[in-house]
Amino acid sequence: MSDRELSDPISMRLPMDVLSEIEEIAEICERSRSWVFVRALKSYLAAEGREIIEVARARRDIDAGLGHDLDDVIDEVDAIVKGAAA
Repeated sequence: MSDRELSDPISMRLPMDVLSEIEEIAEICERSRSWVFVRALKSYLAAEGREIIEVARARRDIDAGLGHDLDDVIDEVDAIVKGAAA
């Protein structure tokens, strides 16, 4: 068993087809349903969940005045390109 700190147990309701797939995967892998849930959640958090967090942080940065005007960025890139071509 892992030495990681675990939360208190949680409960949730799932559509039966989802639960059926989770149970089938757990049986095939000879693992627990919790193991399958954790793997699925980690996969979600690494992809869509991460994107949601990054967008929220970017919006907070913009609200805090930490963003850059796109026109200014394009002008700066154009100046760099023109300087490199000279």
